[in-house]
Amino acid sequence: MDVSATYTFEAPKDQVWTLLIDPAVIGGCLPGCESMEQTGPDRYNATITISLAAMTGKYEGTVEMTDKREPDGYTLVVEGRGKPGFVKGSATVSLNDEKDGLATAVHVVGKAQVGGTIARVGQRLLGSVSKMMMDRFFACLQERVKPTSEGPQ
Repeated sequence: MDVSATYTFEAPKDQVWTLLIDPAVIGGCLPGCESMEQTGPDRYNATITISLAAMTGKYEGTVEMTDKREPDGYTLVVEGRGKPGFVKGSATVSLNDEKDGLATAVHVVGKAQVGGTIARVGQRLLGSVSKMMMDRFFACLQERVKPTSEGPQ
């Protein structure tokens, strides 16, 4: 399954980058995230509950940021297992300046594999649920971006 989307923030790239690498922000904005604990540099154990069709499942797994290019982007690698099956995927996250550096476009391109009961039961819904979770995550990040004031203080 492939997913892609672009989200625009009315904030400079370095401010958006800071949010996108902060595990507390990521855990707080990721729908269904119950815990996210650092286990190494840019590596975390996470517990996430996902609802798909009539199934709700708890997944435990890892989240890792690789190929970091501050403040231009990184690759996010996710693996998780739970009673309903498994989730495995990666996404390239790219940040680009817009509006002469006053805004930032975040482009996400990812691939995911889902297996087990959840894939058999909810196959038709996987794409729309993935996009909905991504939209909710970035909407939460939008709320955390504070406008910067320009000019002398």
